[in-house]
Amino acid sequence: MELPDWLLDKAREKMEPYHVEGFVLGQGNENAEVVIVGEAPGENEAVKGEPFIGRAGDELDKQLAYVGLKREDIYITSAVRSRPYKWVKTNKGGERKANRKPNKKEVLAHAPILDYQLEKLSPSLIITLGGVAYERLTGRGDKLADVLGQVIETPIKELRNEEYRLSYKSFSIFPMYHPAAVFYNPKIKGDIYASLDNLKAYLADHNLIEKS
Repeated sequence: MELPDWLLDKAREKMEPYHVEGFVLGQGNENAEVVIVGEAPGENEAVKGEPFIGRAGDELDKQLAYVGLKREDIYITSAVRSRPYKWVKTNKGGERKANRKPNKKEVLAHAPILDYQLEKLSPSLIITLGGVAYERLTGRGDKLADVLGQVIETPIKELRNEEYRLSYKSFSIFPMYHPAAVFYNPKIKGDIYASLDNLKAYLADHNLIEKS
């Protein structure tokens, strides 16, 4: 998707004070009815400029296949486009960059890009992966486990004059755990697949996939 240069330049300028690297605009079908919004790129994504690659990408592909979707069917984007990192000590006495959760100012810096993309895409369904993406769009502080796998009809937060306002239009939001979450907490696998069953039923009922 082509974005105005001024929009990209403004985001990069606002991110200068923070420890971030790389830039991942998004990828997929620009006519997609389903859009996935993630949190931020990790190390591999920042290097290659592609969303959701590596282990988390493989897990996402597996989940998409389970509900009858492929990457070419959807558009994937995120709340933050650059990889947020922090320096951590290694066992050998050195330091390395580690992924970290983006802060609110980093999310704000990239808000106009996400707003622009969602306006152009006008999706029938937005799947949020993780709490950062969910809060960015809904502005709600729900515990993700309490809304997992539900379809939430709601206006979304848009940045206007440097302040978030709710959109005039309502969107269908489907909250999911981040694909990498199962690596750190295997116990949630059952909850993940229960939510995927709900997603598959919703997609079929709304003709977003072929009914099996």
